Amino acid sequence: MTRPDEDPDRLYTLTGGRSRPDSDAFDLVTLVVSECAPAPGMQSEHAAILEICRSPTAVVEIAAELRLPVGIATILLSDLLHAGKITVRHPRYDPASQWHSLPDTTTLEKVLVGLRNL
Repeated sequence: MTRPDEDPDRLYTLTGGRSRPDSDAFDLVTLVVSECAPAPGMQSEHAAILEICRSPTAVVEIAAELRLPVGIATILLSDLLHAGKITVRHPRYDPASQWHSLPDTTTLEKVLVGLRNL
């Protein structure tokens, strides 16, 4: 089902009729970084992605910024990846990092209570 602000014909046109990306390099938290500036004549969504990704940006953030479904965004990202206009990296677990341990359950419970109070 499409959202009221989505035009199925527009989405079809954006992706050239494709329903899946050509690459499995993307998930919701994959970080994307532009390797170049937008070029004249480039598809407007591709240009917007390159602008958004001047600093590392997660796929889910890109989709939200473009107001597109994540699946459509990953197809556009795949085009840019194959053209060498972006690089991607996955967040990694680094055991040497001071942030590698999970918060204790007391902290998690406080966060949950705070969220429920919103």
